[in-house]
Amino acid sequence: MLDSRLVRTLPIAAPLLGLVALLVTWGSKPHGLAVAIVAFVLAASVLSAVHHAEVIAHKVGEPFGSLVLAVAVTIIEVGLIITLMTSGSGDAATLARDTVFAAVMITMNGIIGLSLLVRTSKGGVARFNAEGSGAALATVATLATLTLVLPTFTTSTPGPVFSSTQLAFAAICSIVLYGSFVLMQTVRHRDYFLPVGSTSEDEHADPPTTREACVSAALLMVALIATVGLAKVESKPIEDAVTSAGLPQSAVGVIIALLVLAPETIAAVRAAKRGRTQTSFNLALGSAIASIGLTIPAIALASNWLDGPLELGLTATHMVLFVISVLVAALTLVPGRATLQQAMVHLVLFASFLVLAVNP
Repeated sequence: MLDSRLVRTLPIAAPLLGLVALLVTWGSKPHGLAVAIVAFVLAASVLSAVHHAEVIAHKVGEPFGSLVLAVAVTIIEVGLIITLMTSGSGDAATLARDTVFAAVMITMNGIIGLSLLVRTSKGGVARFNAEGSGAALATVATLATLTLVLPTFTTSTPGPVFSSTQLAFAAICSIVLYGSFVLMQTVRHRDYFLPVGSTSEDEHADPPTTREACVSAALLMVALIATVGLAKVESKPIEDAVTSAGLPQSAVGVIIALLVLAPETIAAVRAAKRGRTQTSFNLALGSAIASIGLTIPAIALASNWLDGPLELGLTATHMVLFVISVLVAALTLVPGRATLQQAMVHLVLFASFLVLAVNP
């Protein structure tokens, strides 16, 4: 009875507790025990966000459910990046690049790899719609190339930066591609993003009522705000720890991206465990598209009020990782089915990204 009450109470209490913790700690520099408490509340907020996202997904169905979490997290991620850039935390010139590229690597290798590992670990074969996943990957590759690779090679402005005209063009392209993908995912070719061969037992459960879905939507936003806000509160201790350990400041962007994408990661893994590999891919690739398609235009607009250059161009090491990741992802998605070997390849690439992030 106690466990049942706890299960029902925690998703409601955690976002509210997270919001209280955010209000208490905002603008402060927690130390010692306070850092540990904030980390605990942050973890509870992440789990709560996953629960409410799944409630909404069950109500609206796929692919809208995946889209809700991806867009919600990315919008708040944009706010976090801009807040950190304006506050002078870390290297503001490269913070957007580091965070967005980390999000791409986390989604394209980390989330996909974990989802395939969970789905195929018992000898099964993961099946999904190659049409939808392939289109999503093509969009990710195009967006990342236009916004993160090309700035390294342009010559109008010295350094890995766009000129004002180039940045505006990249922002417009990002909005156009993101908008066209959402249209395809939710209207024109919605069937390409529906789960294939699902074994989920909750498919036949009654969907939540409209009132329950609305409450979950409100609590989801509170949980996401608490998650990203507490991640910002933790960013200073993380930055200090990174500096003390002699790690590059780009590692801060990676850690923040890992925290912000935790709800989507958990939701994707849980979907894969229930046999809904397509839902996992919708979350992973949809998050990557939203991360670039919404972040770059917002940063481009904010750059008018930010001091200093905005370095978007990737380093040579990151470009190598990006190219091999796109190639591997294409080989994974084209057949429409994958085995444990593909999971291990993606996870090795993700591990390589993490190692090079702390030891470039």
